[in-house]
Amino acid sequence: MERLENIPVELDPGEIKKRLRLGSSEEVVALVETARPLIKARAVYSVWYVEARLEDAVVLDGARFASRVLRTNLEKAERAFPYVVTIGHELEHMAGSCKDLLEQYYLDIVGNLAVSAARKYLENYLSDIFGLGRMSRMSPGSLKDWPIEQQRILFATLGDVENSIGVKLTGSFLMIPRKSVSGIYFPTEIPFLSCQLCPRGNCPSRQAAYDAKLVVKYGIAER
Repeated sequence: MERLENIPVELDPGEIKKRLRLGSSEEVVALVETARPLIKARAVYSVWYVEARLEDAVVLDGARFASRVLRTNLEKAERAFPYVVTIGHELEHMAGSCKDLLEQYYLDIVGNLAVSAARKYLENYLSDIFGLGRMSRMSPGSLKDWPIEQQRILFATLGDVENSIGVKLTGSFLMIPRKSVSGIYFPTEIPFLSCQLCPRGNCPSRQAAYDAKLVVKYGIAER
């Protein structure tokens, strides 16, 4: 398991203004100035080799991950790159201590954007250092096909994530600090987004339209 410390996180004022529907640039500047010193972005990752492909599972570094979609996405891949990224707990604590619920909401959204930026930094880092080109990712719990309980296997196989970057799992397999993300990156010729296989409507985090034909192609229509 490798660790990245002090990941640079660039907060885009334009994106913040758009997401929060703020009319005043001064409000955005104030939010960024409040949030920036509280962001402590770190990550761990590893390189796992595909050891076996089963009908609805794949074995990576000795660990069996039960997901037909992940197995299909790794059909032509030799390696996969598990990761955990966090921005720490400081910004989360600041938001939680705010008496103003609107400001609390604003800081929460800024935290989401910050952890996404940190994850994107890791993506670019992996692409550069391993010469991967285009990559996609999947996360436990993002699809019914790959339940959140598999988070335990991801963390256990990665190593001591908590001691390394301070991220631990709860009994319900959620991460603490909350502004943390995990998953597996893999090289791909065609971009993949879990949203394409998720029928949930009115999702604020949706990045791609639901594709019923793709659901059939992955063989999870009956699940």
